[in-house]
Amino acid sequence: MAEKPAAVGNKVGKCMLHNWVEERAMEDVDTQETRTQIQKHGHKGIITMDQESQMESVTTLRANFTPPKGPGVRLRGIRGELLEKHNAQRIREKVNAERNKPSPKTDFCSTTQRDFCVQGFVPLNPGTTQVHDYKSDQAITFWSENCQRIQGATAVPSVKAPFRKSALFSTPISQRLDEMELPSDN
Repeated sequence: MAEKPAAVGNKVGKCMLHNWVEERAMEDVDTQETRTQIQKHGHKGIITMDQESQMESVTTLRANFTPPKGPGVRLRGIRGELLEKHNAQRIREKVNAERNKPSPKTDFCSTTQRDFCVQGFVPLNPGTTQVHDYKSDQAITFWSENCQRIQGATAVPSVKAPFRKSALFSTPISQRLDEMELPSDN
């Protein structure tokens, strides 16, 4: 049992569903204008009856919420204001002096100049205490100093030349027993 709205003669356009109340209210206004004029300019006389009236320049927000106004008289004395300005200026200068410290003078001196080229320094080469022949002497390294502690290496035949060729590892024991001096097992 659905209710159907009463059929109304629609002069302007199709009526939206259940919008027949608005159509009836506008029936008196729509008599003078055509459909295209209504669609372009809207219904005249709905909001105001005076067509020549101008819009207000002040919004309701500005009219109701105006900014507060000062009392119009001096609240502090001249001396207090000047003292506050003077203190603010002093603090501003102090903070600027801390932030903008003068940069130190740049020292364009390299590490070599600063550490090794000292005035009055005379380089001396120390004299040799022993005669060394670089062609025949054994080089001194970590392994040559600690050759006795190396595990899994063959016996060292000579302390002065621990890493020279040695066939003792592959020499049969029967031939090694014939030697006069056996190498130590250090």
